[in-house]
Amino acid sequence: MMTRRSSLFGLALAVVMAVLVLASADAKPKKKKHVERASGPPTLTLAAEPTTVRACDDARVQLMARASSPEGRPLRYKWTTNGGRLSGQGERATWDLSGAQPGVYQAVVEVDDGRYLDCVAFSSASVIVADCPPPPPQIVCPNVTVSCPDAASENAPATFTATMSGGSGRVRPTYNWTVSAGRIISGQGTRSITVDTAGLAGQTIRADLEVGGYGMRCPASCATSIPVVIKPHKFDEYYDIARNDEKARLDNYAIQLQAEPGSHGYIFVYPSSRAPANEAQARARRISEYLVNSRGIDASRFTVTIAAAREDWLFELWVVPAGATPPTPSR
Repeated sequence: MMTRRSSLFGLALAVVMAVLVLASADAKPKKKKHVERASGPPTLTLAAEPTTVRACDDARVQLMARASSPEGRPLRYKWTTNGGRLSGQGERATWDLSGAQPGVYQAVVEVDDGRYLDCVAFSSASVIVADCPPPPPQIVCPNVTVSCPDAASENAPATFTATMSGGSGRVRPTYNWTVSAGRIISGQGTRSITVDTAGLAGQTIRADLEVGGYGMRCPASCATSIPVVIKPHKFDEYYDIARNDEKARLDNYAIQLQAEPGSHGYIFVYPSSRAPANEAQARARRISEYLVNSRGIDASRFTVTIAAAREDWLFELWVVPAGATPPTPSR
C-alpha cells in the first residue's frame, strides 16, 4: 500500500513541477520584432534659369537644387562647373558665365546625408552660351559747312548753302534750317535756303543747319550782316501852284537841308509840254535864287536839274545824305 501511495505522490509532484515550468516560461518578456527603417540615397533634382545666355549681356544663371533624405538627415551640397564663376552654397547658387566663349556648359551638384558613399546623389544642368551679335556700325557725322552770301543787302534775298563731306555711308540725311532774322522763303529741307532780307538793314542774319539721320547732332551755321544802305529820299513834290505856296514848300525844304549839314539837295523841274521855251529855265532860276537869297542856303549845297517835259508841271525836292547815290530824274 505504501509503495502505491508513494508512486501516486511522485506523479502528482511531477505534474505540479511541469505546470510551474510552463507558467514560468509564459511569464518571460517576449522579444520585439525588429522593423527595418527605409534607407537609400537622397532624392535630388536640379534646375537652371535661364538655360541660354549671351556672354556680352547679363550672363548670370540661378541654380536651384531640390533634395531630401529618406531618413530626414541634414544634407550637404557640393557644386562643380566646367566654366564660369560659381558663388553661393546650399541648395542655391549663382553661376556667372560673363565673358565665356560660346558653347554648352554644365553645372553638377552632389548631395549626401553624411552616412556613406552609397548614399550620395548627383544631378546636372546644362546652359548654352550663345554668340553675341556683331556691334552696330559706328555712326559718324559728316563735315558740314555753311556758306554765306558774299555781299548781302536788304534789296535782294540772301542764299545760304551747305556743303558736306565724309561721315557714315548709307545714311539719308535730312536738313532743318532756322534763321535769326528774316524768313525762309524757299529751300527748307534741302541743302540751300533763300532768306528774305527786306527791312533788315543793319542787322545780322545767322542761318543754323541741323543735319539729321546720323543719330546725333550734326550742326553747322553761318552769319552775314546786312549793311545799312544810305539812300536819298524825296522830301516833297508839288505841281503848278501859286508862288506863295511854292515859297512855303521851299521854306520847309531849306529847313531840312539845314538840319542835315552833310546832305545835298537835288531839285528836278519837269516842265509842262505846253510851256513856253524858256519857262523851265526861269522857274529853275527862281527856285535857286529864293533858296540862296531868302533862306541862306549856299548854292553849292543843291543842284537844280531840268528834266524831260511832262503833261503838267512837276517839281521834286530830294535830300541826299553824304555817301548816298544821287537820284536821277524819272522818265
